[in-house]
Amino acid sequence: MLPSDRNYNLRTTSSAQAISAFMSRVYLWMMVGIAISGITAYVVASRTDVVMYIMQNRIVFYGLLFFQLAAVIALSGWAQRMSIGLASFMYALYATSVGLTFSVLFLVYTLQSISSAFFTTAFSFAGLSVFGYMTKRDLGPIGSFCMMGLFGLIGIMLLALFIPSLMSNSVQLAISVIGILIFSGLTAYDTQRIKALQWQFTTSDQARKGAIHGALILYLDFINLFLNILRLMGNSRQ
Repeated sequence: MLPSDRNYNLRTTSSAQAISAFMSRVYLWMMVGIAISGITAYVVASRTDVVMYIMQNRIVFYGLLFFQLAAVIALSGWAQRMSIGLASFMYALYATSVGLTFSVLFLVYTLQSISSAFFTTAFSFAGLSVFGYMTKRDLGPIGSFCMMGLFGLIGIMLLALFIPSLMSNSVQLAISVIGILIFSGLTAYDTQRIKALQWQFTTSDQARKGAIHGALILYLDFINLFLNILRLMGNSRQ
């Protein structure tokens, strides 16, 4: 083997190891976030009075939603400007707030439905993310198409706030199916996009904060996929 070939193989191996280490950190942070949200939701759901307070107090409920939006914007736009401690704390606090709002699901759906939807989401997400990680095909067009579909769904939901009759059972069913397709595509696309981010980081500190940002993106894909699957296959308690 020529020296140049040997050096190339060493660089390729090193790059593959760096990508693997970075993505392992991303998946670990994502699973930590899901665990925090799930445990928080389950514990809070055992206190019906607390759940009812969250549901009935508009200031608290919308305050949680506003904080979640602000946390996503902050971590997405300024994660690299934060310390690793602050980024980690904000991510954990965001996952906890999502768990508080998700506690309401335990009053709406049966525990069996929630469990089934979660495991269905977990297996689906794993397969889609592995595909996004392994494929050599550029998933950019799929990501762009899914983002356009997502904005369309958001527009329909905002319109439904002013025209409640728009959200008939058939429309809600269609939204759930389309939502599953959109976030399935985004899961594969975002995995590929996050994998490529590793090349942008020049220090280990940047890579650690980048992993938190990447975990947040996949976390959002996971919970939105879960919500749409739950709405589609979940059994109501009523």
